[in-house]
Amino acid sequence: MGKSSTEKDAQALFHSLRSAYAATPTNLKIIDLYVLFAVSTALIQVGYMAIVGSFPFNSFLSGVLSCVGTAVLAVCLRIQVNKENKEFKDLPPERAFADFVLCNLVLHLVIMNFLG
Repeated sequence: MGKSSTEKDAQALFHSLRSAYAATPTNLKIIDLYVLFAVSTALIQVGYMAIVGSFPFNSFLSGVLSCVGTAVLAVCLRIQVNKENKEFKDLPPERAFADFVLCNLVLHLVIMNFLG
């Protein structure tokens, strides 16, 4: 028996995405790994809270919001650093990274304040 058309389409889509991502610059792949790490850390914290409980709830919220906020800021950094994005072509990568660091500093100051 041959493969169904849906399976062939899925394989073709996966192959095209894989070949397109292979052409992605290394610095964007590193940012993608950082986003994946932040999101997976947030998911681990949510899983831990579901199993063990959330007694200090503000600590749980601080941890998850820290991970999610960091992931969002990293996605913004990836958008600004991407050379194919014409909207930020005049923005140097150093400025984008400085914005990322400053926003992370503000985010984590707010989270530390929320912890009490």
